[in-house]
Parts: sequence; C-alpha cells; structure tokens
Amino acid sequence: MAQYSDFNLSEETLKAVERMGFTEMTEIQEKAIPVMMEGREIIAKAPTGTGKTCAFGIPIMEKIDPEKPAVQAIVLCPTRELAMQAEGELRKICKYTEGVRVLAVYGGDPITTQIRELKRGVEIVVGTPGRVMDLMRRHALDLDGLSLAVLDEADEMLSMGFREDIETILQTTPTERQTVLFSATMPPEILELTGEYQREPALIEAGNTAERTMGTISQYYFEVPRGEKARALTLLLHAQQPKLSIIFCNTKKMVDELGRYLGEHGFQASALHGDMKQDMRTSVMNSFKSGRTPILIATDVAARGIDVDDVDAVYNFDIPQDFEYYIHRIGRTGRAKREGVSYLLVMEDDQKRLKNILRYTKLDIHQMAFDENRVLIPVVNSEG
Repeated sequence: MAQYSDFNLSEETLKAVERMGFTEMTEIQEKAIPVMMEGREIIAKAPTGTGKTCAFGIPIMEKIDPEKPAVQAIVLCPTRELAMQAEGELRKICKYTEGVRVLAVYGGDPITTQIRELKRGVEIVVGTPGRVMDLMRRHALDLDGLSLAVLDEADEMLSMGFREDIETILQTTPTERQTVLFSATMPPEILELTGEYQREPALIEAGNTAERTMGTISQYYFEVPRGEKARALTLLLHAQQPKLSIIFCNTKKMVDELGRYLGEHGFQASALHGDMKQDMRTSVMNSFKSGRTPILIATDVAARGIDVDDVDAVYNFDIPQDFEYYIHRIGRTGRAKREGVSYLLVMEDDQKRLKNILRYTKLDIHQMAFDENRVLIPVVNSEG
C-alpha cells in the first residue's frame, strides 16, 4: 500500500495524519485521493470502515484556502451520527492547518447555536440535508463560495428520501464546483444523480467487500418455521449469551415489535431507527456503547452511524433485501481483529435470497440447528 508521504501533501496534513496513527493508505484512499487532488469528480463505491472520510477529507483540506472567508466545502451525510463522525475526522485532519474551521449541522441541536457559529466563519460544513436546507432558507448558510461538495453514504440519503433536498442544495452552488460521491451500493438512483450533477466522473471501487469480512467472523444460518423466528432468536441469545450484540430487522415496525417481545422475555434490549427523536437515539447509543444495554435492535439505515469495536455477535432477524447489506451487517462484529459471529434466521420464503447471498458473496455460511436438548449442532450436507 502507498504511504501518505508518497503524495504531495502539505506538512500540516502529513503531521495530522501521523498523529492519527496512520502511515499506509487504505485502498480507497490510494485510489481516490490523487484523483480528487487533480480536481476530477469521482463516484466511489466503498463500504463503511475503509477509511473513506480521510479519502475525501485529505483532498478537502489540501484545497481549502484559509485566506478566503467562505464555506468552501460541504459534506452531506444521511444521519446526525455520521455527520458527527465525519466532523470529528475532519477536525483531526485540520489540526495543524491554521485558519480552517469545521462545523457539523444537524437536527436535534439548537439551530440558533449553529447559526451563531456560521456567522463567526466556517470553511467546511458537514451536515444532514434537512438541516442544511433549513439554514439555507434562513440565509444563514451561504454556498456561493463553494468549490467542493461531497455526498457521503449517498445510497442511504436517497433511501431516506433526501433526493429533493440534495438536488436543491447542489443547484444553489456554483456550477464549477467539484462533486464527489461515496456510496456502499450503487442503485439506479445514484447513477441518475451523478448523470445530472457530475462531469465525467471517475469510477472508483475499493476491493471485494465480502473478502474483508471473512477473516474473523464465523457465519451461520438457521431454518426457522413460519411464526417461530422470535422464539428461535431467544433460544440463540440464551445459548450464546453475547455481551454486546446487534439484531437487524428490515423495517422500523419490526424493530419496535421485536424490542417489546424481547423485553417481555427478560432481555435488556433497545430499539434504534429513524423515526425516533434524536435525544432518544443518542441515549440508546450511549447505553449500548457503555454496555448498560447489551442488545441493540436496528434497521440498516440507523446502524450506519454505529461505530463500536467490541460487538460479539450480529443476528439477522430478517434476511436483508440486498446481499451487500448482509456484508455491512456482519461487518459490525469481528472488528479490530477480534473474533465475531453472525446468524441468519431463514424461513422457507427466504431460501432464494439466502442462495443469492451465498452465490454473490462466496462466503462460508454454515447451517446450524438445535437438537432436542437445545444444544447447537451443525447440519450435515448444508449448502453453506
């Protein structure tokens, strides 16, 4: 892998990156940084946890002119949690660069405070589309001096219904701006957006996401009769007793229903999804990270902001609609070279999607079952 020192980066940026503990670039950084530095627009397909914030953050920092009193770069993120994470990384990158200020703007925090900070002068804004739009409507956020726009987790922003906001924001910025897009998946809506707002973007992809998950994660699936999934999950939780685990559901309704069910059966579990108020989501995440609540039940969108290294197990209560979501889900465990385990609960109707996951990811997902004594045993001649 390339070294940061191999590239023509400022001393301030190199010093900041070194302080962050990085020497070698990740694949997405090695591919994206030089292209962005040239001023080209990019569409980058990269999963969470591959260092993509630095992949766009370093070129942003190199392009900012501290002498120019204007918002010069904006990073749009789907959730408050992701905006906060991106702001934190960007602050670290600009630690030794004088005159560069970063501000995160999102719902759930007083807008008056954010307006006051904008008036004091900011070069980089990180925010959710809704709050950015609100600040623009109040004439508190002026993007006339913008030279670089980043759409981070673009697929999630589109799935959350932010397309109109994103288009409105881009339409009010200078047409000669550089626009870069990072996305874990590439649905057709992404290509529609890039066709409208980018000029001959370079396509960049960071490796095989499936390969990243194989090393430290043991993967299993269970065939479950209709109506028995919740009971099967409680058997698994009792058998494994993970200290910290995440359960994924496909819908907010199922997250709430399963949360009630587990609570009624003696488990300490909290729900996390986009319909919850921000203060409640923050409280749930703090409780989970501290270990006070050992089980978190979440949708895919809500889980994008989760950054916890010591998750023991991931349970797919609902089989994901897209095989790439399966990769993202199980990637929440087995992090930082720790051992992890993932489980899929599969009903008869799910067999086709299970076969697709096995075919596309080429992962070893082994079938397991409970014997008459509720002991986990492997199923011989399984497809996994």
